[in-house]
Formats: sequence, structure tokens, C-alpha cells
Amino acid sequence: MLSAFDDEWERVSKPALIAWVAFYLLFLTYAAFNRTGFLFIDYVNLPIHEGGHLVFGWFGETIGVAGGTLMQLLVPAALAVYFAARRQPTGTAFCAFFLFENLLNISTYMADARAQQLPLVTAGNGEEVVHDWFFLFSKLGVLEHDIGIARLVRLAGWVGMLGTVLWLVRRGIPAEAARESQ
Repeated sequence: MLSAFDDEWERVSKPALIAWVAFYLLFLTYAAFNRTGFLFIDYVNLPIHEGGHLVFGWFGETIGVAGGTLMQLLVPAALAVYFAARRQPTGTAFCAFFLFENLLNISTYMADARAQQLPLVTAGNGEEVVHDWFFLFSKLGVLEHDIGIARLVRLAGWVGMLGTVLWLVRRGIPAEAARESQ
């Protein structure tokens, strides 16, 4: 498996690169102007998040509460590693991009820890709904820093998404063309 990382990456054709970059730029624009804190892709992320509570809940209350966010990050991260191992840049970029996009959603949830105004969804008993980040930040003794932490997480999401697009552009420029432009 590790020998796959010695292989050359698949080439990204110019039309594919243009299409993917256009898609990411449109998504970034949509995300930048969205004021709800919930993007259409979060309809995919939400069941993964809730499934994480069920999976990690077997390991105790704290890890079960954190499990939603853990699963929300682990799924796209694992898929990004899968595509990276196969040296497929467009698949790697797609999964990495949405790994970082998840940080936008997570930061919205974090920033709501004290206010607890967001509508909550649960995969379990509706009477036992816990605000994940109120619980986790309270347990860590950082509840009063919820908005500051959320801002840093949101920034990491934006930097990661932009970095992923730049990485894909770099992968899409053939090495010869890059050397000629220098």
C-alpha cells in the first residue's frame, strides 16, 4: 500500500481542471454569501454526523458526543487518503475540499454552544438531545471561548478549501509547462 505513494499522480486534463476549478469557485462563492450556516452539502454531512454519535457512543458519553464531529471529519479524510493512495488528484481534492468544508458547519455549531439557538437533530431519543459543543466545551472548561474557537475552526476550513483548490491547480499544470514559465 505504501508503495502506491511512490507512483506518479494521474494527469488532470485541462478541461477537467477548468470544470473542477469552476465548481469549487462557485461553491466557495455560495458558501461565502450563505448566512444560514447550513449549506446544501450539509444534508449529506448531517446523517454522517449523527451516525458518528451512534458508532462512537459505544465508547462512553464524551466520545459519543464528540463522535458526531469525529465521523464528520473521518469520512472525507479516509476517502481523501484512499484517492491519494491511488494517486487520483481530482478524487483526493474533492474529498479534501469537503473535509475542510465540514469545518464551516462545525464552526457554526461551536459558535452556538452558549446560545443554543440552532435546531438540533438526534439519531436517538429526542428527549435526550444534547448540544455537542455546549457539552464538550463545558467539559473542557472553555465554554466562554466558543465564538473565538469557532472563528479559528472556520478560518481553518476556508484556508483548507482554498489550499485544496490551489493544490489541484498545481497538480493540473504539467511539470514541463511549469518549468517553461519560470
